[in-house]
Amino acid sequence: MKTKWNIWLAVLLMAVFAITRWPGVLPPNFSAAYALVFCAGAYFPGKLAWWLPLGTLLLSDIAINVFHYHTDPVGSYMLVNYLIYAALIWFGKKLTGGAPFTALLGGGLLGAILFYLVTNTFAWLENPEYAKTLVGWIKALSLGTDGWPYTWEFFRNTLLSGGLFTSLFVGAMKLSEAPEPEPAEEKEAEPAEAEPEESKA
Repeated sequence: MKTKWNIWLAVLLMAVFAITRWPGVLPPNFSAAYALVFCAGAYFPGKLAWWLPLGTLLLSDIAINVFHYHTDPVGSYMLVNYLIYAALIWFGKKLTGGAPFTALLGGGLLGAILFYLVTNTFAWLENPEYAKTLVGWIKALSLGTDGWPYTWEFFRNTLLSGGLFTSLFVGAMKLSEAPEPEPAEEKEAEPAEAEPEESKA
């Protein structure tokens, strides 16, 4: 029964996560994606840890691209994102949900940092506005390009959301796995030993 409950909890969390991905629902780069894929690896059993988060991400990405941005359903840039997601699931599986809360929180934060570094490095390599130098790379990680918010603000939101959503997810799973208190066993009344009758004089 508990396994079924955990699976339904996972599906519910993924459904809520898919809604929060719609542009404008959360601040830019304030996403639960990095936390949830990491925690999926730590908590979800077997293949569910792979197909549920990645399937949710793919379907929501397609919906956002088609209905919000009015562009192609998939793009080459998505490959980098999904490779990172897969790496975070793998990392979560190595850590497992039995790890302490602080270790899982650290894993979620590490995942957020990794996602930020890799995606912004990829943007630095692809965007001709960035000089292909160390200074250009640092600019990609801190300032970004003209006309857009500073990328350090994206990093702040990425780190905050990674920590927040990892805490919420791990907390929910820890509570769902908490053992139920066992009812106190009633002590059976022990029959009083019959006192030996006094010998009659």
